[in-house]
Amino acid sequence: MSVFEAGMMVCFGISWPVAALKTYKCKCVHGKSIHFSMLILLGYVCGIAHKVIDNMDWVFWLYILNTFFLLVDMYLYWLYRNNKAPIQKVEEQVKEKIEIN
Repeated sequence: MSVFEAGMMVCFGISWPVAALKTYKCKCVHGKSIHFSMLILLGYVCGIAHKVIDNMDWVFWLYILNTFFLLVDMYLYWLYRNNKAPIQKVEEQVKEKIEIN
């Protein structure tokens, strides 16, 4: 087991739930890249495969947990991908007020 690998997984493990919660609250994915998330998912799958094939230890469960939260974030991306960014909503509201007057 590598302490550094575990540290990386803990840092990512904190980041994914925070990112998913932010996406859930604002219902907006403006600025997120699903391709980047897919690349990270591939990295986690490779890490899990390495743990299963060569070096099984407790960090395996950190990979599983991080993969789960990443998948939640990706699901929210697909759920809210057509929602507009908050600034776009405000711009549309201003245009509507101008057109009414």
